[in-house]
Amino acid sequence: MSSIRFKCALVTGASAGLGAEFARQLAPRCETLALVARRADRLADLADRLQTRNPGLRVFAIEADLSDPEARLQAVAHLQEHGLVPDLLINNAGLGDYGEFASSEWERIESMLRVNIEALTHLAHAVVPSMVAAGRGSILNVSSLASVLPIPDFAVYAATKAYVSSFSEALRLEVREHGIHVTALCPGPVRTEFGEVARRKNGGKDFPARGLLYVPAEQVVAEALEGLSRNRARVYPGLQIAVAAAVISLIPLAVLRFGMGFRPRR
Repeated sequence: MSSIRFKCALVTGASAGLGAEFARQLAPRCETLALVARRADRLADLADRLQTRNPGLRVFAIEADLSDPEARLQAVAHLQEHGLVPDLLINNAGLGDYGEFASSEWERIESMLRVNIEALTHLAHAVVPSMVAAGRGSILNVSSLASVLPIPDFAVYAATKAYVSSFSEALRLEVREHGIHVTALCPGPVRTEFGEVARRKNGGKDFPARGLLYVPAEQVVAEALEGLSRNRARVYPGLQIAVAAAVISLIPLAVLRFGMGFRPRR
């Protein structure tokens, strides 16, 4: 992967967690980074640090709430105004909500659907035509191990990630003749702010057994970029996650359904 350089990499959810780590690891390999997130102060700080450590790198910090369709249009317009044509898209931004569906807040679910599904699809739609015209490009969509099975108390989140994995597989087949690589990254639990945001204000337990499945953010990103360079359809970072995914794929749905019924209750 170290020999690959991108003219312009667009990274969403870049102010923290995996997004910031993607920015850090991509910085030496890109001419330009376009970083998108809601928190302008964090973006500006990250941009300053990346430019200091990587002389010659251009960094554009784009403040946008990707759950807002108008903000997404403005972000795309910002790219166009500055002549930025991404040849790498990292669709990393995502939201979660851990708790029973019946007690969830609709506004929270709606934001999750808009970010995890709508924004990811919208940005892919915005960059694919220019990649097709250029005859090259790469898209990495951040999905989840949760995409491979229904998860009670994480029902909507897991369903959104099932969409991400399915969409990535189909898009990959559509654009491969144009020299475009599409990879779905399917990590398990990672120590980022995601878990704190996904947990509801009234508290609740951590996601079951996640301590056994943790993979460091640095490893997740490194394996993701390596998988993208090898044009892999999916990346399950970390041996324990890869094994878990393989085992789950062999279990009949009826058995999974039975087993998930014994999940720990809040």
